Amino acid sequence: MLQFLKFFGFILFILLISSSCKKDKFITDPSARLEFSQDSVLFDTVFTTIGSSTQNIRVRNKNDQKIKISSIVLQGGAQSAFIINVDGSPGTSFKDIELAANDSMYIFIQVNVNPTNQNSPLIITDKLVFTVNGNTQELPLEAWGQDAYYHYPTDAIKFKDGSYFPYSTVGPSETGTVVTWPNDKPHVIYGYLVADSAQTLIIKAGTRIYMNYKAGIWVFRKGEIQILGQKGNEVIIQGARREADYADEPGQWDRIWINEGSVNNVIDYAIIKNGYIGVQAELFASDFSNTINPRRLKLTNTRIQNMSLWGLYAVAFNIYGGNNVISNCQEHSVNLSLGGKYTFLHCTFSNFWSKGKVREQSTVRVNNYYEQTVLPLDSCYFGNCIIDGQLSNELTVDVKNAATYTANPFFSNCWIRSNADLSDASRYLEIRKSDSPLEYEDIAAYNFETKPDEIRIKGFTQAKSISDAGKFPIDIKGNSRNASISSGSITVGAYEK
Repeated sequence: MLQFLKFFGFILFILLISSSCKKDKFITDPSARLEFSQDSVLFDTVFTTIGSSTQNIRVRNKNDQKIKISSIVLQGGAQSAFIINVDGSPGTSFKDIELAANDSMYIFIQVNVNPTNQNSPLIITDKLVFTVNGNTQELPLEAWGQDAYYHYPTDAIKFKDGSYFPYSTVGPSETGTVVTWPNDKPHVIYGYLVADSAQTLIIKAGTRIYMNYKAGIWVFRKGEIQILGQKGNEVIIQGARREADYADEPGQWDRIWINEGSVNNVIDYAIIKNGYIGVQAELFASDFSNTINPRRLKLTNTRIQNMSLWGLYAVAFNIYGGNNVISNCQEHSVNLSLGGKYTFLHCTFSNFWSKGKVREQSTVRVNNYYEQTVLPLDSCYFGNCIIDGQLSNELTVDVKNAATYTANPFFSNCWIRSNADLSDASRYLEIRKSDSPLEYEDIAAYNFETKPDEIRIKGFTQAKSISDAGKFPIDIKGNSRNASISSGSITVGAYEK
């Protein structure tokens, strides 16, 4: 028995040695191939001069023996727009790379697109060519590139802690103090772009604005901004990263920030997405006593979505809004703080945030004080609006009265998800409230049209509802409200059913 075990052990040892020797040898079979983690590498729209993020492919040897890759060549060579790194080494051509049996390696790829002065996207292509045992395998590389207008910081404010606030102004005026952006190419913003106290920035329909990390637009003091989109030709403001992974990633840029003093700020038919705060409109604390300061913003037919903090944030400002959809933000969709003057008609404020930290703040918040300081809430009116979300109470009204005035926010003909008492007739008129949310067409795609069988939002007939509807005779999609006005039955929210 002992001799048999010794003989069996010897045979096993020989087999192991044989197997090891086999694996140590290179496979020379011309049919041996490499396996790639994908059959091509695509970079979606890359702006000229600013490069791209890094993509990678995994190259695997699924054979039971080592393989020698005779060469890996970037076909375009040094003139290629692509940049590769093979196994930790940059270059355009690599030779005699060994890959162990059933092992793999990564190749990292970037692309830089040179300015072309072409307004339409262009396609940049190249390929990686692998040679193994006399045979070649090719991996296509493709990028969509587009030229753009670039707004780089020209100055910076240095703070006491050593940090910087990089910025540039909107540039030399074309006619007096007015600067109108061309819309033939996208605009890419680094740092903050400032419309200073003597400047008005006009952004025409169809303009595409791409913000880099922590970038924003700042309308300072008596500066003004007019975003003049059109139905079907909206102004789109989003992050500069164009890869698919960033298509729905919040927090990619900072905010549109409007300060005190300006009168004619307009945002119409815009899509503002994937930032930190969509629009912040505020009166600085040093000017709270200036009651004649107009500080006005008209916000209409606009979608603000997927913000990593708030959608609309206002501090003691004057905002008139209609046909807006503000949705899916980390905290409040609408945060009205320290008083002001507000009117919102036919708006849908629905918050079904589902990314990262669980949302704990209501969709809409109204406030007019901080500690012992109470600010005037001149008026705050929501008419024909939806206030909805996952929480059991999506409306927070936190106001105080002062000796010289009474704060009285008013909600008329609204659908509100709430478990609070909304029976006070001096504050709530013809309200429909529910413990459950409405059903929408596609929350994940930010389509907050209610489904056809959602009867809870139909049929507001109160006279004030009819009057408010007349101020917006078409909905955000261009559907007429006239028939509903004539019949005396109005659909609440930004979409007329």
